[in-house]
Amino acid sequence: MAVATQTLEELCINSIRFLAIDAVEKAKSGHPGLPMGAAPMAFVLWDRFMRFNPKNPKWFNRDRFVLSAGHGCMLQYALLYLTGYDSVTLDDIKQFRQWGSKTPGHPENFETPGVEVTTGPLGQGIANAVGLAMAEAHLAAKFNKPDAKIVDHYTYVILGDGCNMEGVSGEACSLAGHLGLGKLIALYDDNHISIDGSTDIAFTEDVGKRFEAYGWHVQAVSDGDTNLEAIHKAIEAAKAVTDKPSLIKVRTTIGYGSPNKANTAGVHGAALGGDEVAATRNNLGWEHEPFVIPEDALKHFRKAVDRGAEYESQWNKTFADYKAKYPQEAAEFERQISGKLPEGWEKALPTYEPGSKAIATRKTSEMTLNALAPVLPELIGGSADLTHSNLTELKGAGDFQKGQYQNRNLRFGVREHGMGSICNGIALHGSGLIPYCATFLVFADYMRAAIRLSALSEAGVIYVMTHDSIGLGEDGPTHQPVETLASLRAIPNLTVIRPADGNETSGAYKVAIENANQHRPTLLALSRQNLPQLEGSSIEGVTKGAYILSDSEGTPDIILIGTGSEVPLCVDAAAKLRAEGKKVRVVSMPSWELFNAQSESYRESVLPKAVKKRLAVEAASSFGWCRYLGDEGAMISVDRFGVSAPGGVIMEKFGYTVDNVVTKAKELLG
Repeated sequence: MAVATQTLEELCINSIRFLAIDAVEKAKSGHPGLPMGAAPMAFVLWDRFMRFNPKNPKWFNRDRFVLSAGHGCMLQYALLYLTGYDSVTLDDIKQFRQWGSKTPGHPENFETPGVEVTTGPLGQGIANAVGLAMAEAHLAAKFNKPDAKIVDHYTYVILGDGCNMEGVSGEACSLAGHLGLGKLIALYDDNHISIDGSTDIAFTEDVGKRFEAYGWHVQAVSDGDTNLEAIHKAIEAAKAVTDKPSLIKVRTTIGYGSPNKANTAGVHGAALGGDEVAATRNNLGWEHEPFVIPEDALKHFRKAVDRGAEYESQWNKTFADYKAKYPQEAAEFERQISGKLPEGWEKALPTYEPGSKAIATRKTSEMTLNALAPVLPELIGGSADLTHSNLTELKGAGDFQKGQYQNRNLRFGVREHGMGSICNGIALHGSGLIPYCATFLVFADYMRAAIRLSALSEAGVIYVMTHDSIGLGEDGPTHQPVETLASLRAIPNLTVIRPADGNETSGAYKVAIENANQHRPTLLALSRQNLPQLEGSSIEGVTKGAYILSDSEGTPDIILIGTGSEVPLCVDAAAKLRAEGKKVRVVSMPSWELFNAQSESYRESVLPKAVKKRLAVEAASSFGWCRYLGDEGAMISVDRFGVSAPGGVIMEKFGYTVDNVVTKAKELLG
């Protein structure tokens, strides 16, 4: 039976629902259940609370919205279209999940203006949101004045049961509670349904109590299907709590309005089907054809355009006053949010004389970070409880803590996955911040989803990974990353750099900062053990990915290719081979990705096809090296797990000695 005449708000909410239903039905693919159930809370949030400008999706002081339950993306696409964003048209919604559309199967920030972060894997969005809120808090503490607030916005999230089951959300939300991020407000679509059925088959904890233990302000709305005023009051109450993040548990019905599929797993990830769509239209009194929105509803939604213009206009006036009173701070703010790096920043990169003191690249990394920190105030980051092993502390920059958000050292605790996802949020905030985060290289496996999403979503995060090989020694095979480099090099759009000495470390940071500025992530693999400063190493060489470190006259008989801590072995082995009359070229190859991006002529100049005898030396897996070695090349590699022993002993036992490099080279030469 059709319902009675609908109020304007009911029309608006059902407009969201049926855009989702119709788009999924046309695509024969998608997740209609969440948009149908979460439409009321989303409407209240976007219509009554959020500050944004549909005609300028990148307006700086907009509230950030994250749909952490990204499978329900038609909820967000519907809101973007209805509120007047040019990035999502009705035709785009009709092309949901199709080739070339602006409405892909999960929200993608690089594809659809108005989408802040890419939320595919569950839990990532809420973790990204913690990073967005941290960025807001940092900039507010740094730039705001008692008489002028130019950074003043909220981060709102809609997350689901799946997000709360994933461990990454716990890591990030625990830290958010510790930090007291009062401008982070999460609405939990508490519908008790996941793909396998009712959540009570696997998920029966009290989520509210868990978040209270994290230090969050927690509320519950028992009827999220129809009680708009309860949702409104809960958001108002959350905004009034300024010293804690807020979770609002909103009890909803997945697939609300569907007579036969509501509150079942069947409406989670599949189209309703023609008969059920018709039954849902009848049940909700929706008499409109597919993709038709009532004029009254659309007119109401589009009020967001005028509101948004006014929000931005008011902010522009605030900023103009700020600029008049605080010109120096305003200039720095404008530079930073524009993404323009300070003029001549790279001159701060340290350089090292050949033969000077041997230093671990984790230590030259620390020296580089601290040389850059004064000239790059946008640099902010920290370690997953390994600060004094990763050597990532910015001296004198203070710890980012509750009430001390202006500081730049982030203390992530033992939360590698949350750390990576939070840094993605910081990078994607639009404030020009350059986040870095650190742990042991082997623990990249704990945060691989976040690293992959950095590359996918064009987040300029710098990953500072130390203890990069079996050379770390006594901690043993659990900590020795034999296969990690190969797996990271397989990620598209991620630049992996393994520097050999101090100059190469500076070169690695030059690339990493420039990458971050161009919205690309970089991962640095750094040694625990001390390494000599090499003759011929250079910052410029690193930017090429591989370069000739030393050479003999004429065409080489053999090329020795090394990375990181193995380059010095190649250098010393070459000297011995040359003493026996061999023509030897030593190539340092800190980055496959950078080398592959060079011109064919440059690559040929470094690794000429005519030289078939090539020996690669890297204390890691051989996987992938075949592309540089050809049919007649060989490699000294580690294609098994490591062992527990002093680092020097392990390196010797696995063949990482000058004498073994010489022996292998001679075997190749016959």
